[in-house]
Amino acid sequence: MGEQAFPDVPRRRVGAIDFSVVPLERAVGIVVDLGARSLDKGIAIHFANAYNIALAERNPKYRELLRCGDAVFSDGMPVVWAGRRLHSDVAPEWTRVYGPDVMSGVLNTTGAQGPRHYLLGGSSETLEALRLKIAQAWPDAVVVGAQSPSFGTWSPEELQARDEDIASSGATLVWVGLGTPKQDWEVRRLADSLPVTALAVGAAFDFLSGSKRQAPVWMQRSGLEWTYRLAREPKRLAKRYLWGNPIFVASTIKHRKPVS
Repeated sequence: MGEQAFPDVPRRRVGAIDFSVVPLERAVGIVVDLGARSLDKGIAIHFANAYNIALAERNPKYRELLRCGDAVFSDGMPVVWAGRRLHSDVAPEWTRVYGPDVMSGVLNTTGAQGPRHYLLGGSSETLEALRLKIAQAWPDAVVVGAQSPSFGTWSPEELQARDEDIASSGATLVWVGLGTPKQDWEVRRLADSLPVTALAVGAAFDFLSGSKRQAPVWMQRSGLEWTYRLAREPKRLAKRYLWGNPIFVASTIKHRKPVS
């Protein structure tokens, strides 16, 4: 569906990715609206940061996947800063649209009339903690299903069973927390298979469940969140930041022309 899904939302390029430029509040409203109605076709929503841009620069298939996304929101402050500098026409509207913030914002406005939430990803322990947190913090939220999928490659039978479970649950929003880039491929597959809105929300499951601590707000706003996360998980995140950040900068310089 690409740009046609939200024709009134401007898209501007940072690095090799075309971002949907909206303030956080409007992004939350878009998702709430999608989750409150029946869709003819699925919607794939991505949240991209400097690492996603680095991956897109080096992987043409992944780059095309994100460019075909129905919406790609700015998940990190460096992306926001680069976007504002490159595209002054939309700078006032360009804010960070962080996966955990969108998920919590949508849950804040949820109720018995919808949306109907499905949780896909995380360990069984994280998923159980997230369901408990939602029940406590957002008691009106309707969680109709959850699944902690196995690691590795899924068989066609596993994917079919997953789709059938989501379809039978009546879910309208499928929150996907499988890690980058796996979750991006999965939200596109889900959107192509089911009339749901699938959102690749990264570490939202870990942060909202309390399984992992978020960086202080001042570090998030100053663009230093990556240093906090790297210090806490150096082995897992070293490649993401030490390899990804320089490529992000190079990619931003390389693709400085506006979206044609």
